Amino acid sequence: MAFRWPVRIYWEDTDAGGIVFYANYLKFFERARTEWLRSLGLSQQALRELTGGMFVVTDARVRYLRPARLDDELFVTAQLAESARASLTIAQQALAPQEPGAAHGPLLCEGSIRIGWVDAATMRPARIPPAVLQRLSAS
Repeated sequence: MAFRWPVRIYWEDTDAGGIVFYANYLKFFERARTEWLRSLGLSQQALRELTGGMFVVTDARVRYLRPARLDDELFVTAQLAESARASLTIAQQALAPQEPGAAHGPLLCEGSIRIGWVDAATMRPARIPPAVLQRLSAS
């Protein structure tokens, strides 16, 4: 089951036409991934301090389907799609609010974000600590 995080669309998120500026979906996805990790007890700052490593985005693929507008309330999801020794692929969606009788609201935007684990001091790829992988796989 995907982690869901609510997002309200503010003036600063929109373009001159009152539609969410396309790059802001990447911000929404980043915040949802961070909150998903936090919900699993994996604060990114604590991970860096305890392990000396951190996640960095290595690839982002985004598909835009419908616009979100000023004052809309969305749900942004994050779900582990693939895991490897040094990277994760996270499937993400931005959904309009749930309509009565529906499993979820209309899909507005979807993305596949690959994050890699790096040594924070050298920024070189490294293996994700086993305890971190275990916690992510259990989600």
